Amino acid sequence: MQKLYTGKTKDVYKLDNGNVMLKFKDDCTGKDGVFDPGENTVGLTIEGIGKANLITSVYYFELLKKAGIKTHYVSADVENATMEVLPGKVFGHGLEVICRLVATGSFIRRYGEYIEDGTKLEGGYVECTFKNDAKGDPLVTAEGLAALGVMSMDMFNSMKEQTLKITKVVADDLKTIGLDLWDIKFEFGYNNDEVILIDEIASGNMRVYKDGKIVDPVELTKLINNR
Repeated sequence: MQKLYTGKTKDVYKLDNGNVMLKFKDDCTGKDGVFDPGENTVGLTIEGIGKANLITSVYYFELLKKAGIKTHYVSADVENATMEVLPGKVFGHGLEVICRLVATGSFIRRYGEYIEDGTKLEGGYVECTFKNDAKGDPLVTAEGLAALGVMSMDMFNSMKEQTLKITKVVADDLKTIGLDLWDIKFEFGYNNDEVILIDEIASGNMRVYKDGKIVDPVELTKLINNR
């Protein structure tokens, strides 16, 4: 197989059938040996975390399929920690989409003079950032994406609609095990001009609380997978 990309937590290969294979690794983002999904460099290795993240992703991709929401997911080989997906081109040089159900984190750092930490954002608030470590992943508006030629307004509206639907599916599922989703991060791409969810849906990309306390991503993975 031809390796297309070496990532921090996954490697990407081209398959003979035209699809793509993601190989999940045990490398984790962090600093000084401490796992932190917000960091942009690999800081440690946790044995088995790649396979665990794959199990979580497959679980949610299957839930979305049942809900009638198309993604890039095709199939998975959990034992080998690989997932076959449809080829999808990223928007620009990479775009992250965040759906916030509760105001916290960087949202409060930006807008704290207008809203208190922990305030519910009714209906969900969707915002986008460019994947650019050097520039601190700058925010970009729908109009900005259109002006820069990254995506059309129709594509953005489709992406936003899907983001809200996917977030609800994940939040409703987490509630069944006593967990509250505060925010979640996705990546979208396009396949034959159709906007679809790509990458993964893993614990390291969501902020979840239990009984008023934030749940560590590694513990969250266990709670989701071992229900």
